Amino acid sequence: MSTVLSPVYRAPINPTYGRIQSSHLQRQAVVYVRQSTLQQVERHQESTRLQYALVDRAVELGWSPSQILLIGEDLGRSGASAEGRPGFQRLMAEVGLDHVGIFLGIEISRLARSSRDWYQLLAVCGLFATLIGDADGVYDPQIDNDRLLLGLKGTMSEAELHILKQRMLEGKRAKARRGELHTLLPRGYVRAPSGEVLKDPDAQVRGVIETVFRQFQRCGTINGVLRDLVDHHIQLPDRVRSGPRTGELDWRRPNRATLNRHSVAGAHEFCINNLARRLTF
Repeated sequence: MSTVLSPVYRAPINPTYGRIQSSHLQRQAVVYVRQSTLQQVERHQESTRLQYALVDRAVELGWSPSQILLIGEDLGRSGASAEGRPGFQRLMAEVGLDHVGIFLGIEISRLARSSRDWYQLLAVCGLFATLIGDADGVYDPQIDNDRLLLGLKGTMSEAELHILKQRMLEGKRAKARRGELHTLLPRGYVRAPSGEVLKDPDAQVRGVIETVFRQFQRCGTINGVLRDLVDHHIQLPDRVRSGPRTGELDWRRPNRATLNRHSVAGAHEFCINNLARRLTF
């Protein structure tokens, strides 16, 4: 007598379509797009295209094109905090107004790199029955297992940010130990093709910087230096750092931030760090 074994039941890992109800389809689908820096937007256009393609994903899930809201204000903005991210704040507002049935991001790290921001968003989504979708599937924050998985993804996203920062810092330290770490030079210095740091070859540039230092020694404050420069109609030199005019000389009206960053405080820090121990005005 043979024994018939019943097949083992395997529950679907993420029953995407089972989570989407008519109540969700009656509201908007939001596609959230973000990249951390403008350089990434410029150089990693494939990531941008993949994120914009989530509009098609929303249509596949059942939303009509007229119901899809694309939020792209955070291109070139870091996800480390919700501050300074109008797109993320707009997303939170739309969810809180019960306008959103689902929002889609290519991955959790695109939405938030901060557990505080992420869990706040999860709480609002759970309260208003808003679904969350990424490249792996669709999740319902009102379901315990989904909420647990979303929480883990958010925690991993935040940890990944710290790992990336540490990796970049170690890379800079390694370059510094080899003497190959190049930082932005304050006004009055240029970098030779060999990498050597030299005083600007333009005599007028050197004269203006010398004037700034003399006035700082006399006044003792950046505000005093700024007043003197403005009263005497003295502009500050600025070498173009990128683009077709790289290396060319511009003259700009002085301001407090510029003096603090590039001339007085910048050169002071520059000398403290011993990057140009032989070069002093």
